[in-house]
Amino acid sequence: MSQTIRHPEILEIARREGKVTVEGLAEHFGVTLQTIRRDLSDLAEAGRLERVHGGAILPSGTTNIGYEERRSLNQEAKRAIARACAARVPGNISLFLNIGTTTEAVAQELLHHANLMVVTNNMNVANILVANRDCQIIVTGGTLRRSDGGLIGNLATETIRQFKFDLAVIGCSALDGDGDLLDFDIQEVGVSQAILRQSRRTFLVADQSKFKRSAPARIASLAAIDAFFTDRPLAPDLAARCAEWGTEIVISA
Repeated sequence: MSQTIRHPEILEIARREGKVTVEGLAEHFGVTLQTIRRDLSDLAEAGRLERVHGGAILPSGTTNIGYEERRSLNQEAKRAIARACAARVPGNISLFLNIGTTTEAVAQELLHHANLMVVTNNMNVANILVANRDCQIIVTGGTLRRSDGGLIGNLATETIRQFKFDLAVIGCSALDGDGDLLDFDIQEVGVSQAILRQSRRTFLVADQSKFKRSAPARIASLAAIDAFFTDRPLAPDLAARCAEWGTEIVISA
């Protein structure tokens, strides 16, 4: 197998797993460790990966990966997280759903919930929930980000400030080891912070790949979240912090 064929698959594995190892890739492709080291060096020189001891990781950056690519990553984990989250969303409440592929999966799981008023700055969420006739949908307005259907900026924030939500379900682009929620877009961070201020309770939905990524802008700490729905147990230190903060951790099956 030539490197032109290996390189795209190596990148796909890195996006899916967050990290690749020399030994794991050598076994996967049936080639030598030296061959994989050359592949990783080539990809690192091209800025596609960042070399670490024993392998490589996705490079730290200031821009998010494409929306369609994010939608296709960890789909089963996102569906499981969404099911677990939706099971904890009662009927007859006001609910905010923000931008993100996992919050869109939650919207899909809410199609049979009754008497919801959903406010969202996510055009995709609004389009999904159109199928639920028992759901009132309010779209915030704002500047449309064509890449993912998100509405951001001052108009979105001002709309959010007109409400007091019973519950908000939010996502994030990355999670730091100390429990900080991170994002790439400063305008989106402002919207997310407004959501947290205007919600009586907040759920975070994020799969384990978010711990393997970095983003430059801080939204808040997990201390501000009532329940965190994810697919893998947290590192012991962070799990202990969440227990101190009163942040419930829900691991989806």
